[in-house]
Parts: sequence; structure tokens; C-alpha cells
Amino acid sequence: MAVALVVAAGRGERLGSDGPKALVPLAGRPMLHWSVDALAATPGIERIVVALPPGHEQDVPEGCVGVTGGAERSHSVRAALAAAGDAAVLLVHDAARPLLTPELTAHCLAALDEDGGWDAAVAAAPVTDTIKRAPVGLAVEETLQRSALWAVQTPQVFRRAALEQALSHPDAELAAATDDAMLVERDGGRVRVVAASADNIKVTTPLDLELAALLLQRRA
Repeated sequence: MAVALVVAAGRGERLGSDGPKALVPLAGRPMLHWSVDALAATPGIERIVVALPPGHEQDVPEGCVGVTGGAERSHSVRAALAAAGDAAVLLVHDAARPLLTPELTAHCLAALDEDGGWDAAVAAAPVTDTIKRAPVGLAVEETLQRSALWAVQTPQVFRRAALEQALSHPDAELAAATDDAMLVERDGGRVRVVAASADNIKVTTPLDLELAALLLQRRA
């Protein structure tokens, strides 16, 4: 059995919202609720802990445990982990990805034990664009081989020991990490990707919000 940790403490400036991004209306309900429904429908998830912005703890969906999130993503994950009990497997999901499905969640959970076992399994979609590296100014230094590149999403599933070790790093390192699997990799952990649909988008801009609403409507 696993516990899901949902990161919902992000601000909505780029979305044009004056409140938390996870609580922005999407297809008639707060965006957060779409992810929670998918997690609740996934066999093997025994508890859902949601990290909310300070002052919004009362907005936790019914049936979930609410905690106060931090200034950075990993700080929110650490706060949610503290309320996860003694679960050996933790699933981390970003509430800004409301197109999550129970099927993808189940695949990520199952992948943790495949091929001898892994420290983490992350949802990801193959990169379809050509990617060029230009670290200084506009000068291209390299065109990367896209066949080996993946655009990482959530959910991300972890062995408890691996996630706890990753979150034990100093706050400055946590703030610089773009996802929790990156920290596990730095610690020498074995991380695998789980093929996911590009439909599992992250809502960051108003255009993303419109696209998410259209995709949800198509599913219905």
C-alpha cells in the first residue's frame, strides 16, 4: 500500500490568479479535485495527504489529510511526508497536473518493483521536439539526441528511504531541485521512467488551463 502526497501550495501568478493555483476553477470545480479523484480511484493508495498554502488548510478535499506547504516544492513534499504515517511507498503528484488517470498512477506504482526493483519511478513522455543546448547567450553548443530524452511529469513514486534521504538535503539544495527524483539521482538512487501520455499536461498559463478544460471535456 502507498500514500499519495499532493503538492498544492503553488502560487498562480503566471496563471493570472490572485489565489492558489491548485484551487483555480477547472471545468466547474477546483483544479486540485481532479487529481484527488484519480488518486482515490487507484487501487493501492491508502491515504492522500495534500500540502496547501498557509491559510488554505480548510480547502482540503473531503477524505484527504491537509498540511501546510512550504515556500518551495520540496518543502511541501517534506511537510506532507511527515503526515504519511509509516507507508513504505510514497507517491508525489503535482496538483497542477489535473489530467492524471488511475491507470497512469497504477502503472507508476507497479513499475517500482519491476526488473529487480527501483528507488523511484517517474511518469514521463518522450520528447518530440528537437532540443538544442545553448548555455551561454544564444550560441548553440549541441543538438541533443531526442530519442533518449523524456519530459518528466508526475506522479513520481519512491521508496520511503530514498525519498527521506533526498529530502534531508539542505534547504538551498531542495530549492534548486526541479523535482524530487533529481535529488534521488544525486544520491545514487536508481530511477526509471514510466511512459505517459503528453495529455498529462502541467497547467501553468491561461492557455494551459483552456487546454486542460478541453481535454477533460473530451474525456467526458
